[in-house]
Amino acid sequence: MTERADLAAAFVADAGWDAAVPRPLAGDASSRRFVRLRRADGGTAVLMDAPPPHNDLPAFARVAGLLRGLDLSVPAVLYADADRGFLLVEDFGDAVFAGLLDAGADPLPLYALAVDMLIALHRRFDGADGLPRYDADLFAGQAALFAELFAPAADRAAFAAAWRRALAAADALPRSLLLRDCFAGNLVHLPDRPGVKACGLLDFQDAGIGPVAYDLVSLLEDARRDVPAAVAAMAVDRYLAAFPAIDRGAFETARAVLAAQRHARIIAVFTRLARTAGRDAYLRHLPRCRRMLRRRLEHPALAEVAAWIRTQAPETLS
Repeated sequence: MTERADLAAAFVADAGWDAAVPRPLAGDASSRRFVRLRRADGGTAVLMDAPPPHNDLPAFARVAGLLRGLDLSVPAVLYADADRGFLLVEDFGDAVFAGLLDAGADPLPLYALAVDMLIALHRRFDGADGLPRYDADLFAGQAALFAELFAPAADRAAFAAAWRRALAAADALPRSLLLRDCFAGNLVHLPDRPGVKACGLLDFQDAGIGPVAYDLVSLLEDARRDVPAAVAAMAVDRYLAAFPAIDRGAFETARAVLAAQRHARIIAVFTRLARTAGRDAYLRHLPRCRRMLRRRLEHPALAEVAAWIRTQAPETLS
C-alpha cells in the first residue's frame, strides 16, 4: 500500500468502517478520489479522499452547512480529518442526473427540478461572510489559463482587460450563492424527499457569491453533454418567471458572457489535464466546448474577447 492508502485505511478504521467493502466511484477533474464503503448490513457511506493543499475540506463542510440551513439536500458529514484530507459522507446513491439521462430518462422533469432548486436557493440565501466573490476580476483570472496555454507569447493583459469589460454585463444581475459546478454529473435524484430536496447536491466546495445566471449556465451549457434546446428554453423561462424583476435582455447578455468565460476556462482545464496528467478522456469533450464557445463569442458584448481569441488562438475555435 502507498502512504496515502495507509492513511485512508487508518481514517476508515477510526470512523468504524474498516470492515466495509470498498468500491471506487467515478472521479472528477480534481485530484479527489471517491470510494463507496458497504457494510455487511447493507449500510453505505462515501469516502472522499482529497489530498491537501489543493483541496479545501473545511470549505466543503462550511458550504454544506449553509446549504443544509437553506433546507437543501447535501450529504451529511459522518466523520472528518480535514488536516489529512479525508471525509466520510452520506451516500446519496447512484441516481445521478447524468446517469439517468444516459439511460434514457426524460430530461424535462430533471432539469425543471434543478431549476426549482436554484430558485429556492436564490430566494432563501440572504448572505454569508468569508465566501469567495465571483466578480469580474476573479472570472478574468480564471480565464487567464486559456491565454497561458494557447497564446503564451500574446498580450495576456489585453486578454484579461477584454474579459473584465465584457463581464461588466454580469454586474446588472442580482448576486447570490453560486455553486459553480451545478451540472448533471453533480446532481442526484432523491425521489423520497419532498420538493426541491429531491435534488441532491454534490461538489460545491468552491461555492461563493456571484451572479445568479452562472449556475444556470453550468447546468444548461454542460461540457459533458448536449442539453436539448427546448429543455434549455424551458429552464430559462422557468427561472425568470420566478424573478420577474430581472430584465430578460440583461440576463441573456450576462448569460452569454458567463457561458463564454466558463467554456474558455474548461477548454484550458481539460487540455491541461491531458497534457500534464495524461487524462486524455477529457479531450473528447473539447469539440462540444469549442462549439459552445464559438456560439457565445458571436454576442456583441464579447466582440473584444472574440477578436483576441481569433487573432491569437484561432485553433481553439476549430
